[in-house]
Amino acid sequence: MKVTVSRRAHFNAAHRLYRKDWSYQKNDEIFGKCNNPNYHGHNYELIASVTGSIDPETGYVIDVKVLKDIIKLEVEDAFDHKNLNLDVPEFENLNPTAENIVVVIYNKIKAKLDKNLDLEVTLYETPRNFVRYSGN
Repeated sequence: MKVTVSRRAHFNAAHRLYRKDWSYQKNDEIFGKCNNPNYHGHNYELIASVTGSIDPETGYVIDVKVLKDIIKLEVEDAFDHKNLNLDVPEFENLNPTAENIVVVIYNKIKAKLDKNLDLEVTLYETPRNFVRYSGN
């Protein structure tokens, strides 16, 4: 029997969507307002969902406190009130699109989980725009 346990989190961050190897004009054509050289920010909402078997001794799939602490360390402390392009090493050479951000977050959380647990991360960039990644 598999059960999914989810934890919601929040962080604020700025970014700019652009490629260093493209001209400003090409970046502007592809990324529009998101190519603003002065950056722009989002209030990101994150849902990390862990799926696995219920431990017969504890009754947990994962202790929610453990999941909360992983998210705080790996996501909130690392990304909150940061400029993703300038302050977060994972985006030094990776365009911080929502798609790339969700994969980076997934990899950071997944590395801290027991190998027998599955993970899905949903990242809301706005209330209407979101991405989901489960490592598949």
